[in-house]
Amino acid sequence: MLRVGLTGGIGSGKSEVSRRLSARGAVILDADVASREVVAPGTPGLARVAEAFGAGVIGPDGALDRERLGAIVFADPAERKRLNAIVHPLVREWMRAGEQAAADSGRDRLVVVHDVPLLAEGGRRGDFDLVVVVDVPPELQVERLVSQRGMAADQARARMAAQATRQQRLAVADIVIDNSGSLEDLDRRVAQVWAELEHRASAR
Repeated sequence: MLRVGLTGGIGSGKSEVSRRLSARGAVILDADVASREVVAPGTPGLARVAEAFGAGVIGPDGALDRERLGAIVFADPAERKRLNAIVHPLVREWMRAGEQAAADSGRDRLVVVHDVPLLAEGGRRGDFDLVVVVDVPPELQVERLVSQRGMAADQARARMAAQATRQQRLAVADIVIDNSGSLEDLDRRVAQVWAELEHRASAR
C-alpha cells in the first residue's frame, strides 16, 4: 500500500484532482468528509464542540451550525486552535479506520490518498509515503473563490490567510500539480502523477 497525502490551498482545485485520482483507482479518504462525520448529531465529537463553544453552535435540528462556528474560529486563531484540538484527533482516527478497511480489501498496487486540506499546517508530512500538493498562484485562488464560490475578495483572502502559505505547502511537497491552466492540462498532469503513484505502489 502506498500512503499519499494530498493537499492544496482553498480554491486550488484539490477536489478536482481528488476526483480524477479516484476515477483512476485510488482509494480517497477525505478529511473534510471525516470532519463532518465526527461531529454529526449524536456523536461525542459534537458534544465536545458544544461544550467548548456553547450551545449556540448547535442548530435547531441538532446539527452543528457551521456558519456560526466558522464566524467564531476564523476570527480568532486561538479559538481555531481549540477547535482543531478537538476535531483533528477524531478525524485522524476516522481516516485510520478507512485506511485499514482499504488494506483489508487485499487489492494489489493499492494507492490510498488522504485528502487533507490542512496537511502543511498540521505538521503531518511524516505520516505519508509522499505528499502531493495542488498549486496555483494566490491571485488565481482569489479569482476562483470569488467567481466560483461567490465570496467577496476580502473574505477569500481571509480564508487563505487562515491556511498555510503557498511556500509552506510547497516545502512539504514530493510532487506538485500545477492547476493554473485548463482542465485538459490538469487531466494530463494527473495522468502523469497517477502513473508514478502506481509505479511506487508496485515497488513497495
